[in-house]
Amino acid sequence: MKQAITHFKVPGEDRATCLGADGSVSHVSRVLRMITGRWKQPILFRLFAEPSLRASQFMRDMPGISQKMLTQHLRELEIDGLIRRHDFQEQPPRVEYSLSSTGRGLMPILMSVREFSRDYPGNRRG
Repeated sequence: MKQAITHFKVPGEDRATCLGADGSVSHVSRVLRMITGRWKQPILFRLFAEPSLRASQFMRDMPGISQKMLTQHLRELEIDGLIRRHDFQEQPPRVEYSLSSTGRGLMPILMSVREFSRDYPGNRRG
């Protein structure tokens, strides 16, 4: 059986560079895992539009999200380094979220993906 040669279609990269443990596919897959989740992208775009938001503002801006899912996605985005959580150590508790520098660096890429979708609508599933 012949081996697939799709890695040759990536200009200037050999198979290991493309498919290896530290290859292109691995890095792109890692980023996609970081932003996969029903509410992660809406959270990122809201924080791109506003410098900082409290959880209650997310709840108002994103109808349908539960407190549990919001908390889960905020924690995952924080662990992945895309957002920052600032606890003011006040009573009553006050916590605000903002994009980290890494999250801000990701936003032009997400905006490019948006433009790609607009330019190449293809089969619109989901």
